[in-house]
Amino acid sequence: MPEQLPVSSTLSDAHSVAIIGAGLSGLACGHQLASQGVKVALFDKARGPGGRMSSKRRPSAALDLGAQAFTVRNERFANKVAEWQTAGCVAIWPTSRYQASASGWQTHNDDQLRYTGAPRMSAVTRHLADTLNALPNAAITLETHITAFDKTAAGWQLHDTNGSIHGPFDVVVISAPPPQAKALLAEWEPTLSAACEAKPQRGCWAGWVIFEKPLPPITQVAPAWHTVHTQHSVLRLASRNHTKPGREHQPESISLLAQLDWSDLHIESDGESVAQQLLEAFVSLLPNNTKLPNVIELGAHRWRYAQPAQAGQQAYLYSTSGLALCGDSFKGSRVEDAWLSGDELGKALLGRSV
Repeated sequence: MPEQLPVSSTLSDAHSVAIIGAGLSGLACGHQLASQGVKVALFDKARGPGGRMSSKRRPSAALDLGAQAFTVRNERFANKVAEWQTAGCVAIWPTSRYQASASGWQTHNDDQLRYTGAPRMSAVTRHLADTLNALPNAAITLETHITAFDKTAAGWQLHDTNGSIHGPFDVVVISAPPPQAKALLAEWEPTLSAACEAKPQRGCWAGWVIFEKPLPPITQVAPAWHTVHTQHSVLRLASRNHTKPGREHQPESISLLAQLDWSDLHIESDGESVAQQLLEAFVSLLPNNTKLPNVIELGAHRWRYAQPAQAGQQAYLYSTSGLALCGDSFKGSRVEDAWLSGDELGKALLGRSV
């Protein structure tokens, strides 16, 4: 297990931290550190923050292709979600849930309140990014792919694909999936690298279909149903994006999340073929002879590292070398796990109790 930082080495406002990955964990860690005066620089290779909470914008619709909704179990996370509700970037959804099998559709209610981003899932991470960027000691740099780093007398320096060098930094936090983190760590921190090796990841295909008109009604199913979990061998979940708060104006648009076992078997398949198979799986859940509206657009996105193969026992890892890891791969696959991982690492680096 990586060593804990000695108390004398905890961070202060004289220190600087680089965070690789501007998903929910990285943003949560950045907020915890920057709010205490630590200088924070976040880097992400994507065009926007969010990771698996990002949304895909198409000409006619906004689509969530990663997390569709999230639950709240932890008190600290509940307080944070309440802040997000006040800010208007989350809302309660779904409230009309079904499960489908060979015997048909049945309502599915586990009495667990769920939330989604409003008007799209990425609203949560964009809110966090905006509030973080507003702090004088924090900055987020997007479209910057960090591929290596090295240790100098002044601290850690980060290298990107464009040949630019960033730093130096006292601490480097990696919130990217373990296989990507391992590639950065292997030369510098074998213990953390081994911890990444011990965290196998599952892939997941996510498809989407946008229809010209609403789907026809299903007998004994609410016309405005929100989600359906399935026992189909290909399809795990169908989610109606246009039923989410703030998206009522867009056409019928459905996210189709594949089963993990099926995704692992087809992870190298082409997106067009995957999208068609996911749509066919969804159609198979509908009553025979259901006439579908015209399809405006059909596509698929591959999450090569969607979630850990199994939940871990530690929310984060760090060593005396100034390298640290966080993310839902270490605590669990829920949105809540991702936020707690980053937030708890930030507190640990500050020497504060969690």
